[in-house]
Amino acid sequence: MKSILKIIVTAMVLIANHSCKEKSIKTEENQPQTKKEVTAKDILGNPDYLAISYGGYRAATRDVQPTIKELKEDMKILSAMGIKILRTYNVQLQQASNLLKAISELKREDSNFEMYVMLGAWIDCKNAWTGETPDHDVESEQNEGEIARAVALANQYPDIVKIIAVGNEAMVKWATSYYVQPSVILKWVNHLQELKKNGELPKDLWITSSDDFASWGGGEESYHTEDLESLIKAVDYISMHTYAYHNSHYNPEFWGVPDEEEELSDIEKIDAAMLRAKEFAKSQYKAVSEYAKSLGVDKPIHIGETGWATISNGHYGPTGSKATDEYKEAAYHNHIREWTNTNGISCFYFEAFNERWKDAHNQQGSENHFGLITIDGKAKYALWDMVDQGIFNGLTRNGKPITKTYNGDKEALMNDVLVPPLKREQAVAE
Repeated sequence: MKSILKIIVTAMVLIANHSCKEKSIKTEENQPQTKKEVTAKDILGNPDYLAISYGGYRAATRDVQPTIKELKEDMKILSAMGIKILRTYNVQLQQASNLLKAISELKREDSNFEMYVMLGAWIDCKNAWTGETPDHDVESEQNEGEIARAVALANQYPDIVKIIAVGNEAMVKWATSYYVQPSVILKWVNHLQELKKNGELPKDLWITSSDDFASWGGGEESYHTEDLESLIKAVDYISMHTYAYHNSHYNPEFWGVPDEEEELSDIEKIDAAMLRAKEFAKSQYKAVSEYAKSLGVDKPIHIGETGWATISNGHYGPTGSKATDEYKEAAYHNHIREWTNTNGISCFYFEAFNERWKDAHNQQGSENHFGLITIDGKAKYALWDMVDQGIFNGLTRNGKPITKTYNGDKEALMNDVLVPPLKREQAVAE
């Protein structure tokens, strides 16, 4: 009897142990997997995290702010394109805070959704945009509030905001309406870095300023000041802008067809000009890099902005440099992505969607047409392949499916493509 009892007890223990083990295994299986928190250092320069400049405005005025629904619609489109980092420009208006809310909602709806933000804080000089004479030696009293709002959002959404950029083209002297001295940008960069040290901002948050290549020392020596040197040493990385597009008018030496290319076909002349445009951008990047190294600084340099417009009735259109059309935009976009992805450089390509508020009184103005996608959801030539691949299937903008510009008719598109002027003709014009 005792032996039978012993057998029964042993069996019960084995069953209990098996049950506990099975329960333990199931409990482990059901545990949520903790994702590694990525940082700016992880994503910048990483070709798996493509970057783009973003504005979601559909109307001819920013008084009409994009809704959460519209922002989520755009995020799904950009995510499908492989975009994982966005650049915004200010926190004065609702778009930036609503964008962070939209991304947060998308992450809750889909744990695999991934999107990060380089949050811009707009910086002005005294009297900027007021009708009074801008005082470029004194900063606007609005700047303090703008920085405070950026800090609050970075702390509210630490899983999304990975970078704060202090100012946009705020130091370049051709921004005559609002530019400030480097000392102002340095002041706020140091302030943010101090908040990081004190634990009042995430320690892995990167701080920069996004400005023209000249403002980072890559141009005229007049920019080479002690404050700029200190700023370059204070930021976590340099965010520089380069625009071969604008320079096709303002600095056209690289753009005109040289004598040795005059016998090429029209399309060969255009393709050669776009290669020179890429080399122009690379030369400005190199100039900033060399200046930083001359100061003993070796830190990352990324492209905060570069892009190519597709419509212009001004300097860059048929009566100007003839730089503007969808074929050239596609060529430039492809060249820049290939160069930056290959060399560990993030490029916040400018820009995701057309925005018509930028030149509201001139709808054919180039500033309204830098997007890779039109306001009504038509993918420009640079993205036609993605349409063919079904990347945008099931996605809409303003309720409309993503289709091709020109109804996908390349011959019609090419009718709007103009050959750059001959270099010898440029010399006569100048």
